[in-house]
Amino acid sequence: MRLCRSLSKTHRLPDQLRADLRLVFVGTAASTRSAAVGHYYAHPGNRFWRALHEAGITPRRYRPDEFAALLELGIGFTDLSKTGAGMDHEIIRQSFDVVGFRTKVETFRPKTIAFTSKKAASLFYNRPTGTLALGRQPPMSGFPDVFVLPSPSGAASGHWTLQPWHELAQWIAEL
Repeated sequence: MRLCRSLSKTHRLPDQLRADLRLVFVGTAASTRSAAVGHYYAHPGNRFWRALHEAGITPRRYRPDEFAALLELGIGFTDLSKTGAGMDHEIIRQSFDVVGFRTKVETFRPKTIAFTSKKAASLFYNRPTGTLALGRQPPMSGFPDVFVLPSPSGAASGHWTLQPWHELAQWIAEL
């Protein structure tokens, strides 16, 4: 089994990827807190870990420091920028590596990709966030199924809904 853990000193968070995962969560970049502690979605105000459990994607509520344990459930993590950290508007545009992300997908072949914000999806699709709907996206030939989720960040509270997370849970339950 091939496993990818990007451990370069320039990477803020290690990728958690291996072949044939059921699901890979894709963010824009590590938050300042996540970069400091080395755990995905680590800010106390982030809803990610609660949403995973409440939607039924995980059997219990995991903590940010347990992110690597989700590989056992067939769940991985990466970000479009592995070198930036902070809020989306603070990340240098050139640090977003969509080509590198596509290469990871082609290498590890996950069954489903879930962008954890419209911003991450807009970078991938090269479209404004306002043109993207939450939930499952139209299929793309040769690419896994894609979901766009509302950002679990506390900074995005005004746009929060758990419904697309429930749809994702139902989708991956059938894999």
